[in-house]
Amino acid sequence: MPPTPDPVEDDLDTLPPPPPVFHAEQALLGALLLEPHRGAQIKGITAGAFSTAAHAALFAAIRSLPAPDPAQHSRNTAWLNQVLAAAGEQTRGLTTAYLHHLIQCCPQPRHAPAYARIIEEEHSRRLLRGAAHRLIQTTLDTSLPHRVATTLAEAGALTTVVDDIATRFPTRSGSLPRALATTPVTTRDEEAGEEEQLLLATATARPGSVERMRWLVPGDFTHPLHAGLWQCLTTLSRRGTPIDPVTVLWEAQCHDIAGTAEPRELLGLLSDPDGCDPDYWGEQILQRSLLTTAHHTGRRIEMLTDDPATTTYQLVVGARRALADLSAVRVRWHHATTPPQANAPAHNRISAPPRAGPPPTTAPPAVRIPR
Repeated sequence: MPPTPDPVEDDLDTLPPPPPVFHAEQALLGALLLEPHRGAQIKGITAGAFSTAAHAALFAAIRSLPAPDPAQHSRNTAWLNQVLAAAGEQTRGLTTAYLHHLIQCCPQPRHAPAYARIIEEEHSRRLLRGAAHRLIQTTLDTSLPHRVATTLAEAGALTTVVDDIATRFPTRSGSLPRALATTPVTTRDEEAGEEEQLLLATATARPGSVERMRWLVPGDFTHPLHAGLWQCLTTLSRRGTPIDPVTVLWEAQCHDIAGTAEPRELLGLLSDPDGCDPDYWGEQILQRSLLTTAHHTGRRIEMLTDDPATTTYQLVVGARRALADLSAVRVRWHHATTPPQANAPAHNRISAPPRAGPPPTTAPPAVRIPR
C-alpha cells in the first residue's frame, strides 16, 4: 500500500529553485528602493522584462513616481509607502516586509545597471523562445486556411525579434554557438510519397517542365530514392539528353541511386503519370519542404534558448544561421508561386530617341505649293 502523504508536511521544498535572473531582479529592485536616484542609470528596460508579476508591478511603480530627495528618503519611508500602494493596485500579496527583503538582497546599489543588463538578456531569451515556439505551432496547425503565408509571417516576426536583440546587444568577438543534436522533422508519410511519385512520372512524360522547375531540389523530397531520381531528371535535362523512363533508369544505375529497387519497379514508377501539370506536384512537395524547414528552424532556436550556457551573442548567431536555411527555401517558394512576368527583371519601357544618322547626300525634294 503506497504511503499516505502527510497534509501537514510542507511541500515548498519540492518546488524548483528560482533561476539566477530572479535574484538579479531582486537586486535591481532593492537598489532602486534603497537609492531611487539610480533609476536614471537604467535604460532600455521595461516592466515586461521581469519574470514575475510582483516584480513587474514594483518596477512600474518605481518608474511612475518621481525620485525622492535622498536626505528625506534616508529619514522616513514615505516614498516606499507610495511605491507599495502604487504596486498594490496592479498585483496582490506585496507587503512592506518584502520591500525590506528586496533591499537586503541588493549587494551593491551602484551595480544596478549590471543587474538591469542581466534582466534584459534573459528577457530577450524569453522573447526569442516565444517567437520560435509560435513558429513551431504554426507549422503544425493544419486548420489554417493559408498555412504557408501564416508560417512565413511568423518567421518574419521571429527575424524581427532576432534583429532587435542584435541591435540592443551589439556583435562582439566570442565563441560560436555549440552544435546541438537536432533531428530534422520529416513528413515521410504515404501522401508525401505518392505526390513525389506523381511528380517523377509526370515530369518524365513532360521533360520540358524539369528545366522550368529549378526551384525544386532533391533535398525537398522525403524519400531518398525519389530525391535521387529527381537529381537524375535535372541532370539529364541540363545535359540535353533525351528523357524517358529508360534513360532515367540508366542514369540512376550509373550513379547507384536505385539501391535495392528493381528496374521493373522503377520503370513502373516513372511510367504512370496523371493528368496534372508537374508544376502542381512540385509546388506541393516544395510547400511540405518549407513547412518542415520552418519547423526545424523553430526547434533549433528553441533548443538554443533552452541551453543556459548559450550567451546572447550566441543566440543571435545561431538564430540567424537557422533562419538562413528557411530563407533559402522561402526564395525558391517565391520563384515557384510567382508568375514568370513578375520574376522577370523590369526593363525600361520608354523608347530611346533615335540615333542621329549621317547627313543626307542629296537635297530634299522641293515641295510644290498649290496656287
